[in-house]
Amino acid sequence: MHCALCIMHCQNIYKFAIDDEINSKTWIYTQEALKEANTLNPDLIILHLNTYGGEVVYADSIRTAILRCETPIVAYIDNNAASAGALISIACDRIYMRTGSQIGAATVVSGVDGSKMPDKYQSYMRATMRATAESHGKDSLGRWRRDPIIAEAMVDESVYIEGVIDTGKILTFTTKEAIKHGYCEAEVTTLDEVLEAEGYEPSQCTITEYKPSLYDKLKGTLMGTALRSILIMLIIGGIYYELQQPGIGFPLAVAITAAVLYFAPLYLDGLAAYWEIAVFIIGIALILLELFIFPGFGVAGIGGILCVLFALITSMLNNDFFDFTPIVIPDLNQALLTVFLGLILGTALIIYLVSRIGTKGIFGRLALAKEQTTDEGYVGVPTEQISIVGSEGIATTDLRPAGKIIIDNRHYDAVSQYGDFIEKGSSIIVTKYEATQLYVRKK
Repeated sequence: MHCALCIMHCQNIYKFAIDDEINSKTWIYTQEALKEANTLNPDLIILHLNTYGGEVVYADSIRTAILRCETPIVAYIDNNAASAGALISIACDRIYMRTGSQIGAATVVSGVDGSKMPDKYQSYMRATMRATAESHGKDSLGRWRRDPIIAEAMVDESVYIEGVIDTGKILTFTTKEAIKHGYCEAEVTTLDEVLEAEGYEPSQCTITEYKPSLYDKLKGTLMGTALRSILIMLIIGGIYYELQQPGIGFPLAVAITAAVLYFAPLYLDGLAAYWEIAVFIIGIALILLELFIFPGFGVAGIGGILCVLFALITSMLNNDFFDFTPIVIPDLNQALLTVFLGLILGTALIIYLVSRIGTKGIFGRLALAKEQTTDEGYVGVPTEQISIVGSEGIATTDLRPAGKIIIDNRHYDAVSQYGDFIEKGSSIIVTKYEATQLYVRKK
């Protein structure tokens, strides 16, 4: 508590809120809030907290930022501090809870179906909770100010603490239980009561509250795990479909836009560096080189794929030009999950669109109908292509299997009869004309 002299002179209070799921947006807001607080040099920072939890990797980053902050930070739990929210609360110097609030239940669960994650994740979370509680040290009698075993019991149902929790249950405290066991300083109902408990006179305090800018909101959204996976999906799908048709069109524009949206916030956040973006571009170039210069699929194509994956993953990790020692396991797991989820979604999108093109509905516009019958008024009209069946010519582009050929100084669209690759410049023979399409084979 502060003395009466402090009440007269220490009246600058800074406040920011975490009142949603803990994710990339919450982490960015916390970073910006603590930066602003550092410039204002307040006497106290109040974290107004009401969350059911969220992504552990971002909660751990927030926890670390709070522990390293030189200005005292107190948590005002307004209803809920569950799961990752409990970890953040325990990191604060002091905790105040509104009547009827809860803190605890920090078991790591899957973001997909809510199922409990394997023990390696629980082990990391148990250690993180214990370390956070231990960071507040012991009192003059040698007792933990926040018992680390209680923090561990919020994660592990096998922990037994006499008079606190039985085995088989995850620990969650009510306000009064948290006060009893040292995880809450006092029960409050308003922010003014938090200030009074800290020794301040509310009427004499100047409270500055963090308000996220439009840029912070946009950056937070683009840094989200789900959106980044979708952007990877669009990059993969856009490149694939652009390679299926000549020229530069809409799919490539989608892929380029998705790549910019993927790397831009990471670059602005200091994660993605020039060399990682360069590796990504080199990877794309190698893939294009393999497709358009070399037949088949070999070293250049595999190297390109590896470069793209490497760039997408490392751009989300804190490293210093191939020095990966600052990387922690949760960050690596998060990056791998994001990238491979995007690859799976991209592959699924490609398979789905391929199966739908040519069918009825919106996808029917992307291809000619498979059959045009005389009952519907269609009639076959012979064209000059019939007369060149059996003629010889030259492939003016690669046929993969479609491409262009030249016969008697006239250009035609053609398809390799057996679906095989025909190199540009190869001699060809027209084998048949069917459904307005010329088919050729190597001479």
